[in-house]
Amino acid sequence: MKMQHIRNFCIIAHIDHGKSTLADRLLQITGTVADKDMQAQLLDDMDLERERGITIKSHAIQMDYQHHSQDFILNLIDTPGHVDFSYEVSRSIAACEGALLVIDASQGIEAQTISNLYLALDHDLEIIPVLNKIDLPGAKPEEVKDQVVDLLGCDPNEIILASAKEGIGIEEILSAIVEKIPPPQGDPEAPLRAMIFDSVFNSYRGIEVYFRVFNGSITKGDRVKFVNTGKIYKAEEIGVLKLKQMPKNTIGAGNVGYLISGVKIAKEVKVGDTITLAQNPTAEAVKGFENVKPMVFAGIYPVETSDYEELRASMEKLQLNDASLVWEPETSAALGFGFRCGFLGMLHMEIVQERLEREFDMTVITTVPSVQFNAVHNDGHITEINAPSDMPDPVQLSHIEEPFIKAQIITKSEYIGPIISLAIEKRGVITNQVYLTTDRVELMFELPLSEIVFDFYDKLKTISRGYASLDYELLGFRTSKMVKLDIMLNGETVDALSAVVHRDKAFEWGKRLCEKLRQLLPRQMFDIAIQASIGTKVIARETIRALRKNVTAKCYGGDITRKRKLLEKQKKGKKRMRQVGNVEIPQEAFMAVLKLD
Repeated sequence: MKMQHIRNFCIIAHIDHGKSTLADRLLQITGTVADKDMQAQLLDDMDLERERGITIKSHAIQMDYQHHSQDFILNLIDTPGHVDFSYEVSRSIAACEGALLVIDASQGIEAQTISNLYLALDHDLEIIPVLNKIDLPGAKPEEVKDQVVDLLGCDPNEIILASAKEGIGIEEILSAIVEKIPPPQGDPEAPLRAMIFDSVFNSYRGIEVYFRVFNGSITKGDRVKFVNTGKIYKAEEIGVLKLKQMPKNTIGAGNVGYLISGVKIAKEVKVGDTITLAQNPTAEAVKGFENVKPMVFAGIYPVETSDYEELRASMEKLQLNDASLVWEPETSAALGFGFRCGFLGMLHMEIVQERLEREFDMTVITTVPSVQFNAVHNDGHITEINAPSDMPDPVQLSHIEEPFIKAQIITKSEYIGPIISLAIEKRGVITNQVYLTTDRVELMFELPLSEIVFDFYDKLKTISRGYASLDYELLGFRTSKMVKLDIMLNGETVDALSAVVHRDKAFEWGKRLCEKLRQLLPRQMFDIAIQASIGTKVIARETIRALRKNVTAKCYGGDITRKRKLLEKQKKGKKRMRQVGNVEIPQEAFMAVLKLD
């Protein structure tokens, strides 16, 4: 098919604004999916996505559509809506020429809508605004239309009113995609130049690569070269992505497809890499998308040390499917060999842990999450601290810098007070407050990232009854009074429970953590001292009392010295046990820090 009859587009929206339902309707109306195969959230094929009602992965699918008796190919790349998966969105946007901006007619514009829109505008995508859920009793189409006109500066008549659930306005959306989104640009005669925007691991066929062709074409049997890694493979199978994969002989410029070439090693495929032909390579690679910037770091360790290599293989396979996951090996005195992982946020971390357990059958222990700090030494050189164990000796340090973010919160005006209080409690500063409408406010804060990685999002949703939406971007590093808080059990530091916290909060943090551990650790035959310390100074302590066995139960009658002799013997045994006994720490104890409220 000619390039002018191809349209590549994605759907961008805030979480829960009806993106997946709209994708379902588009597939149904274009006849891509037979009615017998239809189910809700069709493209969300992970159990986790269905359970939580969120999209985690971007999915590509091709539809055939006839417009004014002319056949068109529409390539839809569905995107997630949660702030933690914005990297997936950036990859989808890099492979498209246009985007449907879906806005809930009852909730209006939210923070993630704006941030995804800016991502699309940066790539010069054609934006088609769609007002979804107009059939809801709480819908305010006219009011939300005004918000969209303010945001995009478009004509109010360009905004399509739709209800994905009821199938209203779907034909208008399809016509707008064909008429407004430009066809792909590219030279079909030039050397092959294609970009990998996703990949998945298939245990039978190796790694499946999803790509978008910018110039030239790829034919089955070609020898293809991955520019970044320099590896050359034979294109054993190529094809397009319908509901199931459809093999083809050739995929031309402007189209989206998949490639199976028997790649078995996960490291050899990099998302954002360029594919070209081995005998006639392209002169310049595709400008891929920017490298991912992890926000939250945590250690992931196998429960059984012998599973370390298996966990490494699982992480490599998962990284293929989730390019925003960053990891490197590390060791811990308490937990043995494991990996230090970088995540985009707390939800991302939770999802990765769930996927390791479900898809790869790996039971893992996750340590306390932290963010990256910069330690500035007295001689001026800087060390990056991704884990509390990396913290240098305080004597050598000039100061510590922590990352700050610019947070944008959009909420109803009645919740302004509690939200500002929450931000101030988290050491935040309010920088701007703008009324978008009479009862919707945009609040801008500068906050330390370390304060929001734990429970800020949950608390924000609780305070605002689920109305407030959060989006954030990194501002840079600023000097802060951070200290390393160590947790000791029987005088031995447990490195996996250490944390880097602000000095003003260290005492309260240590006290609450000790109390929590006292409830969670099982009692032993000896006393267990739980202490929180900064350097050598102990700032909090709790004691778990020993289980007491009544050794004098068998002594009835007789001299008191018999009882004393048994008690003395027990005392010596307990002392020896305390010296050699070790304390088992359950997984809940590591996660207890997250639950500190």
